[in-house]
Amino acid sequence: MEQNSEQNIFVEWFVWQFYEVPKFLIEVWNNYFMFATNLFSLTLLLKTFFSPWRKYNWRYPKGFDLIEFLNTLISNFFSRVVGALMRIILIIAGILFQIFVVIAGLLIFIGWLAVPFVAIFGILFFLIY
Repeated sequence: MEQNSEQNIFVEWFVWQFYEVPKFLIEVWNNYFMFATNLFSLTLLLKTFFSPWRKYNWRYPKGFDLIEFLNTLISNFFSRVVGALMRIILIIAGILFQIFVVIAGLLIFIGWLAVPFVAIFGILFFLIY
């Protein structure tokens, strides 16, 4: 505690502005990125890409009934096609959300680092004009 009282307040502000808060912002940014990854489960969507949608699956008939066999085959095929289409939409949405998180985090990080310079420029601009 004694060491902090002897330090210059400018040095304390400088360490807070350019070291402590950026470190915290990177941690928060990483948490949001991991949230976006887990929210859409992109790896799971890629692993189960051709699985039936919502596990809708029809059983094949016992015995030989060509019409029922083809009906079940076509129904299972369309369930897998719907599953692939829905997973494509979710994968695209997940990638777009992750891109948004990266861009927003970058803008916030750069904005935080630029705040003191913008404030100084604004004060100087106000005093000059």
